[in-house]
Amino acid sequence: MIPVLLSWSGGKDAAWALHALRQRGDVQVVALLSTLTEGYDRASMQGVRREVLQAQAEAAGLPLLEAWIPQACDNTLYLQRMADALLQARLRWPGLHTLAFGDLLLEDIRRWREQQYAPLGWQTLFPLFGRDTAQLARQMIAGGLRARLCCVDSQRLDPGFAGRAFDVALLDALPGTVDACGENGEFHTCVSDGPMFLHPLTLHQGQTVLRDARYVYTDFHR
Repeated sequence: MIPVLLSWSGGKDAAWALHALRQRGDVQVVALLSTLTEGYDRASMQGVRREVLQAQAEAAGLPLLEAWIPQACDNTLYLQRMADALLQARLRWPGLHTLAFGDLLLEDIRRWREQQYAPLGWQTLFPLFGRDTAQLARQMIAGGLRARLCCVDSQRLDPGFAGRAFDVALLDALPGTVDACGENGEFHTCVSDGPMFLHPLTLHQGQTVLRDARYVYTDFHR
């Protein structure tokens, strides 16, 4: 069994990637790795609270590793912090050299990850890549995944979608220009249940705020 470290945002794609990897007989996910922003204690981009990420990891039965980056972090510093976190992971699991991501269809993102992590001695794995996102979204929901939209790009999707459940009704309401899984950055989700968890999480919806005059974040907490 090949040990795998899974990039973990707290959202549906990472969660479903974990589920997909666990269906395979050749790999074993040994831990989750989250990138968090200093001063916010939240997952970078998605805005999921650290406490929720930790609860998700516990529900998945896996340790959570953390890579901390400053606010307004440039790419060089981001990769330095990631390299530090990956080194710590390898010290803990000496045979670990595979990093998995929940990316679905963006070739440029996939190539960037491959090019950045190969020099560090890491192979990359994309268990969901190339799936039809419309079908995948409904497969996730039918499979028991429960999530809500925690971030909406208001330039791509109506802000009123923030906080909504990721369910069939939402998929039916999405404009035709929006990917069903939000793979183009239209929205991000926070997962509370699914076949990758040992038990569901009880999350409470908090405030919805606008940041950078563009991104609408809905807070979820324990």
